[in-house]
Amino acid sequence: MTSKKIRELFLDFFKQRGHAIVPSSSLISDDPSVLFTTAGMQQFKPYYLGEKSPYGKNVVSIQKCFRTSDIDAVGDESHLTFFEMLGNFSFGGYFKEKAIEYAYEFLAKKLKLKIGYVSVFDGDKENNIPPDEESEKIWEKIDGDIEIRKAGKKDNFWGPTGEEGPCGPTTEIYINGIEIWNIVFNEYYKDKNGKFTKLKTPGVDTGMGLERLAMAAQNKPTIFETDLFTDMAVDELGQPLIPDELPFRAKRVTLDHARGIAFLIADGVFPSNKDAGYVLRRLMRRIITYEQIANNPSFDVKKIFHRVTQKYGEFYPDLDFADTSRLFDEEDVKFTAALKQGLKEMDKAEFIDADIAFDFYQSYGLPYEIIKELGKEKAKKLTREDFDEKFKKHQEISRAGLDKKFGGHGLKEDGEITGASDDEKQKLIRLHTATHLLHQALADLFGNEIKQMGSDINPERLRFDFPFERKLTAEEIVKLETIVNQKIKENLPVRFEEKSKEEAVSEGAMAFFKTKYPDRVKVYSIGPSTSSGQAYSKEICNGPHVRNTAEIGRFKIIKEESVSAGVRRIKAVVEEKPNELS
Repeated sequence: MTSKKIRELFLDFFKQRGHAIVPSSSLISDDPSVLFTTAGMQQFKPYYLGEKSPYGKNVVSIQKCFRTSDIDAVGDESHLTFFEMLGNFSFGGYFKEKAIEYAYEFLAKKLKLKIGYVSVFDGDKENNIPPDEESEKIWEKIDGDIEIRKAGKKDNFWGPTGEEGPCGPTTEIYINGIEIWNIVFNEYYKDKNGKFTKLKTPGVDTGMGLERLAMAAQNKPTIFETDLFTDMAVDELGQPLIPDELPFRAKRVTLDHARGIAFLIADGVFPSNKDAGYVLRRLMRRIITYEQIANNPSFDVKKIFHRVTQKYGEFYPDLDFADTSRLFDEEDVKFTAALKQGLKEMDKAEFIDADIAFDFYQSYGLPYEIIKELGKEKAKKLTREDFDEKFKKHQEISRAGLDKKFGGHGLKEDGEITGASDDEKQKLIRLHTATHLLHQALADLFGNEIKQMGSDINPERLRFDFPFERKLTAEEIVKLETIVNQKIKENLPVRFEEKSKEEAVSEGAMAFFKTKYPDRVKVYSIGPSTSSGQAYSKEICNGPHVRNTAEIGRFKIIKEESVSAGVRRIKAVVEEKPNELS
């Protein structure tokens, strides 16, 4: 049974049982407390907390997921970075009995798989959460021959995703000794202080990895022998795409990372040195290193990207082979020269501890995975924890240096101004409103696909990041300055309205795509600037802002540069004395 057929059967099974099919959400989570989408329930989180679901009470999805916690284990029988999560969910529609019955029917009846054993929650005395005796009785009723094992909070209690949220006991299904399906009963809410309270309406949240299910359905000993990976490892004629000289584990890592790279890029991630971009860069650089080690002209990872697009493109049409190849090539050019020098230095080293490893990272861009893998005995005592601690300290020192440079003053994303004098506060407010004008000016010049990807404001300047494939020309920079200064000269009023997030977006208000907005938002409008009375700029924002644009002063772009592949950065200033526009 192919992986494609498993997807179809799963969705159809639950559709026939009254579930609405919901598309996968992005790998980049809306939850600011987590970096990636790691489970199918994340996009449905509000519906477990009382918000009405637009899809109805029962839904089914196949969710793209990404977990960095398993990155060091990739290459064994069952661990991956990117994977697909099959899941059925209920927000007050049904609970334990139906959820367990559906799971048993799909696996044992529909796919005709033999369940090895199941596990249920044995209780948590510390938090006063009782054992899940109800699930145990349901399993006994369904099949008296199934072995039922009991486990505590560590194994059979799931969630929440992020710092707080819905969570609850689980019952898990194992086939051939591997966990296939995790069925979560969201009965509790865990707050930031670790306190558990009962939810008013309990819900069902299930997750079953497609890769592991395919392993069971196709009777394969590892996930890497399922069609999800074997089809990627060969070309259309069946010829291997990964050379034999590459170590066995490296072959598996290459396939996993190639999938992860393609899907991260499809969701708008670019290689960088922080957050999701840093993870993408780590994946890229690891397989670039394998290409160097193999030293085989026929080994071209881009051919694997092509196979990823072929294998998954029908179900995930956002995958783009051209984008993936281009960004990979750009990272390859940046990294290869430094990699060769770094590998030479690694050969010279007598041992590699966290200090030396971090020096390799800073000097040559070698991620931990490469250092640990290629350092072998030299890096035997090097641990992820020690390396991450060095990385964290370096970031803290860097932040402290910026605070010293700018006096610790700045404008936070929530609109709060920290540690600034009255004069500096006024400067920050002027720069903030100028950022809105710049955002709209970019859209005027290059189209509405220009969206804010990052922003930072201190008393010295504003910084604005946006997606763009090339360096701006001198003429384009002048045009941007002219547009912004014209709007400043027009002395446009700046006002805000409070409205629902949905209404704001439907009216065309711009928003920072990484920000999680509340249900009610402030929408700042700059204008009107035309006889029609339409605002020039409209953006969801917490403020603060000037009363009219003439207060900003003359706007000047001081630098335009690349942040990472496909992302540009503008730095700009405003004159100290406003209202002096000629």
